[in-house]
Amino acid sequence: MNGARIIVESLKKEGVDTIFCYTGGAVIKIFDELYKHGEGLKLIQPRHEQGGTHAADGYARSTGKPGVVIVTSGPGATNTITGIATAYMDSSPLIVITGQVSSTLIGTDAFQESDVTGITMPITKANYLVKDIDDLAVTIKKSFFIATTGRPGPVVIDVPGDIQRQEADFNYPDTIELMSYRPKDTGHPKQIKSTIKLLSKAKKPLVLAGGGVNLSNATGEMNEFLDKTGIPVVHTLMGNGVNPADENQFLGFIGMHGTLYGNYAIQNADLIMAVGVRFSDRIVGNSETFAKNAKIIHIDIDPAEIDKNILVDLPIVGSAKSILKEINNVDLKIDITEWKNELINYKKENPLSYGKGKLIKPQHIIELAEKYFPEDTVVVTDVGQNQIWVAQYYRIKQPRSFLTSGGLGTMGYGLPAAIGAAVGNPDRQVVMFAGDGGFQMNMQELGIIRKYGLKVKMIILDNSYLGMVRQWQELLFEKRYSGTDMEFNPDFVKLADVFEIRSVFLKDPDKAETVIKELAESTESMLVHIAVDPDENVLPMVPAGKALDEVLTKL
Repeated sequence: MNGARIIVESLKKEGVDTIFCYTGGAVIKIFDELYKHGEGLKLIQPRHEQGGTHAADGYARSTGKPGVVIVTSGPGATNTITGIATAYMDSSPLIVITGQVSSTLIGTDAFQESDVTGITMPITKANYLVKDIDDLAVTIKKSFFIATTGRPGPVVIDVPGDIQRQEADFNYPDTIELMSYRPKDTGHPKQIKSTIKLLSKAKKPLVLAGGGVNLSNATGEMNEFLDKTGIPVVHTLMGNGVNPADENQFLGFIGMHGTLYGNYAIQNADLIMAVGVRFSDRIVGNSETFAKNAKIIHIDIDPAEIDKNILVDLPIVGSAKSILKEINNVDLKIDITEWKNELINYKKENPLSYGKGKLIKPQHIIELAEKYFPEDTVVVTDVGQNQIWVAQYYRIKQPRSFLTSGGLGTMGYGLPAAIGAAVGNPDRQVVMFAGDGGFQMNMQELGIIRKYGLKVKMIILDNSYLGMVRQWQELLFEKRYSGTDMEFNPDFVKLADVFEIRSVFLKDPDKAETVIKELAESTESMLVHIAVDPDENVLPMVPAGKALDEVLTKL
């Protein structure tokens, strides 16, 4: 087979059913082979390679299967960089296949040449420039293995044009073993025993659930642990989806914009079992004062995360799913009634809240969406105030149902990621929340919705500002709103009309419930453009570098 055909057949061997791809001169041979031999492969053509990469990411996060991207060389490849970095920061498995100029032209500054492996080295788990046709199939096998095992992440395969045209025998390995890459799945038995011992002695234990719980498909095991022990739980932005049966155990989102009661629990616990957590700055605040009264157990599949940001008392390297299964096998009896009552009372006294007024409050829209959309809805956000309001006010109750750019904070992620989720989950509702700024960064991807007949429900919370930055300018820069005024936003309803997508403009608070109910019940894609209060802020707020109990509840 020629190299292009080897790529197609290798993807089939890996069980790929969907490819997000944008053609060009350096991959024209691959697209020809897809045309001739791509049965069973659905091609989704974005309007921009960044949009296609975010869509593949949304597909991966919502399905658990790797997202596959094929783009041309030069600008086609460099346009994927933001999407690759987004996936890398949030541990999302992607296979990005880029075309490259012919091997003999590499290094000559040929037309549409770029050093793809050099550019992507810091933002991938691995990357490859294929120099020999005989290495192509095994390189693809390696890439899928690396992307989907251990801590997931993106892998780039750069394939020169001559390699695509050369021929070789197609021998695709059934398995692969890499001496330098052997991720550890099971935790050390002694450390698990030590965990049980610490939990049994704790008076104020707390579980901190991170993105690793979702990535390892461990929400079932996590909820079983919570239900058996009654231990309260908080989550990071990426850990959204944990759902204990007892509502009183759930203390929500923590960190810079976390709930008052969630941050209180962190700062007053005597033991924290952190599962699949990076301890990022947005969660920790001041590292010297974070959980100052607690011993910390850190369960993570990536040994590089242990003691990176927070020194811990007991590390366990392995997958969240495997380790939680082992812990659940033990009949753990603890009495933490006094601690639970303390947290229940604090939660009742310090609820999330927002003011009412003549203008629409974005928090109210999010509460209405949770009320009318089914529990298995895939909820996607863009980045900024909309993202945090959703994390605060929309209770996610099922795994792989909350998609957002956490680590990189990529504006423009929301729409294409929602499209990818809709492609991968045709039987589930998908609702996207975006601000007016972020939505415009990839709004061209509305064309995909129209072309492929996808069902995506879109809510644009339009405050005519880059709201999160405006909030910081209000707090720290005496309301000098420089570069944050989004004057001359387009009419998003007319924009949707251009793509023949049903749309509604909402400004009247009294009509909000009717419109959101209509959106949830619509059998087709629909966009709701909502004019929200431009002065509304995300609160509570812990200023950068402050302790989690140094909280602002008003600006």
